[in-house]
Amino acid sequence: MPSFLCMLRGALAAAAAAACCAAGAQAVPTTFGTIIGNGLLCRDQTDNLYYYDYLLKAFGPAYKHDGGAYWFKTDGANLWGTAISEVMVSDDTSTYIFVGAVAEAKPEELEQAIIRQVGLHYARIDSSAYPVREAKPASRIVYFDTKSKIYCAKFKPLPPVQPPPVRQRLK
Repeated sequence: MPSFLCMLRGALAAAAAAACCAAGAQAVPTTFGTIIGNGLLCRDQTDNLYYYDYLLKAFGPAYKHDGGAYWFKTDGANLWGTAISEVMVSDDTSTYIFVGAVAEAKPEELEQAIIRQVGLHYARIDSSAYPVREAKPASRIVYFDTKSKIYCAKFKPLPPVQPPPVRQRLK
């Protein structure tokens, strides 16, 4: 029986060591497709603080802050069978609140992957050589060099307008 305990103790130590190594290399959360995928398709409220906190916890600090957005590396992430290398979320300087992602596929390929998995269709909204594609809920796919960007952007809600103060007459 003591040898069984020694083997068990050794197995537990190996499992703990493996868990420590795995914790150093962050894994893509199982909720990535639900949270980020639905956000990119504009199927949810777009709240930049929510997405920022989610990405910070899942992938660590943003690797850059550029163009009114925080950019996160998302190594190993996939949406609709397509590798997603980066996710960006708006800061508070933009007139839009948005979440976007860089897909390691051409826009045509990303569009087909979304149609196959989700059934959401995109329409070309211009006739340029690199057309913007838009879905009904306002999700867009655009060219990004040899890759594509998909994003959902909404106008930032304005604070409620306060009526001007009423002047009182003094008697």
